[in-house]
Amino acid sequence: ATDSVLTITMDSNKSLTAEFEGSWTRDTETEVVDVVNPATGVTWMDRNLGASRAATSSTDSEGYGDLYQWGRAADGHEKRTSSTRSTLSSTDQPGHGDFITSTSDWLSTQNDNLWQGVDGVNNPCPAGFRLPTNAEWEAERQSWISNNSSTGAFESPLKLPVAGYRNNDGGSLDFVDSNGSYWSSSVDGTLAGFLFFDSSSAGVYSFYRAYGFSVRCLED
Repeated sequence: ATDSVLTITMDSNKSLTAEFEGSWTRDTETEVVDVVNPATGVTWMDRNLGASRAATSSTDSEGYGDLYQWGRAADGHEKRTSSTRSTLSSTDQPGHGDFITSTSDWLSTQNDNLWQGVDGVNNPCPAGFRLPTNAEWEAERQSWISNNSSTGAFESPLKLPVAGYRNNDGGSLDFVDSNGSYWSSSVDGTLAGFLFFDSSSAGVYSFYRAYGFSVRCLED
């Protein structure tokens, strides 16, 4: 599915002209099933984008899903087996489905306005859903009974698995079955926010936008 920004203008003869701009692709493959955290009152999707089911354990590979570069649409780059290329994109929609390897960002000129809200450009979530902010991830973390991947992240209502991440330098899959890294929509200078957890810690931090992290959507 694609989204566009519709601009309607009226000329001197009172004729209306419609123009579509900024088309991008959303995820249409992931089944939308709601789950509510009673502690925060927030409704989320019960699985990661790209996952075939809600995780049944912290290391359930069928619950891992895709790995997105921050700010990109569901253009195919998020698939764990997608090809890589090192040429940065000059536009918000690169026009291909390759994972772009880079030191910091896949865009040659950074754009902080991507993924901002349910109608934010390149929002990959299904209609009516969006990425959480840093504050919303932090509220979820605060509701856990412990700060780790097992009794914390997975035992929470969201059942967050340790899906690992895709490295910005070369596109390798790292720390699968060990760490969880989940993007937020928040920006921090040249970096972007994310929720991180492993077997002994959890927190909300910032990192390079070229990394491939998991995406879990909440209802707007």
